[in-house]
Amino acid sequence: MAPVRSLAPAKVNLFLHVGPVAGDGYHPLASLVAFADTGDGVTVEPSARLSLAVTGPFGRDLEDGGDNLILKALRALGQATGAGDPPVAVTLDKRLPVAAGLGGGSSDAGAALKGARDVLGLPLDDEALADLAAGVGADGPMCLHARAAWAEGRGDRLTFEPRLPPLPALLINPGVPSPTGAVYRAFDEGGAGAADRPDPPGDWRPSSVIDWLAAQRNDLEAPAVALQPEIGEALGEAAGLSGVRLVRMSGSGATVLALFDTVEAAAAAGRSLTLKRPGWWVRPTTLR
Repeated sequence: MAPVRSLAPAKVNLFLHVGPVAGDGYHPLASLVAFADTGDGVTVEPSARLSLAVTGPFGRDLEDGGDNLILKALRALGQATGAGDPPVAVTLDKRLPVAAGLGGGSSDAGAALKGARDVLGLPLDDEALADLAAGVGADGPMCLHARAAWAEGRGDRLTFEPRLPPLPALLINPGVPSPTGAVYRAFDEGGAGAADRPDPPGDWRPSSVIDWLAAQRNDLEAPAVALQPEIGEALGEAAGLSGVRLVRMSGSGATVLALFDTVEAAAAAGRSLTLKRPGWWVRPTTLR
């Protein structure tokens, strides 16, 4: 069979409300998640044995030269089917920054699961694969589906949201990692936050959705900025861009999200910021 090539899109938290850590060690949360039209590339093809090769501008930033979440997910697939490790070769073109609050590893694993299923002709639907993706992390199922959704609980209780309109955006990463565990520990020390899910917008036109999002928050933003002041610099630079409507950190950072009224305004802002901060990762995109 021919190789299966797919995009593992960046996941963006449009807001992220986080509650105090529960007895099981997890934090309850509420979020509205969207996916970008930019991300990593994942290619899966038949092979004599399971293997992973990593290329791309951020490939060297992965530990041990490979994305363990891809291998973990595919080995879980082999166990579920009773056939052992799936005989596929995976190539990951790592184009998203690592530890960036964009769900890159989980999205890569989801794309690899779908690709392996299709290459091997396995009789598994997306819901079955989502159960396997849950083993790589709480955001595994949402990244496998890659659809706009409300996320609650640990982030694994999903309600898909087809009303979310396309949102022109700019993704900005200042080039520093923001490990999730460290950010949550700093959040716990602050003792603030609540996993409240707001009522949805009464009007789903893009401008109204952006106004509604402005009333929400990312409870991990302050602790992440305290750990990595460069995130604060990125937030400040984004807030000064021409035409920007909303600025917010995504996930546990370090990527900053800037929303605009038009694709053209986002692209122009991206060009301007790249000239000013040539060392930063800046990508115009549309969130869906």
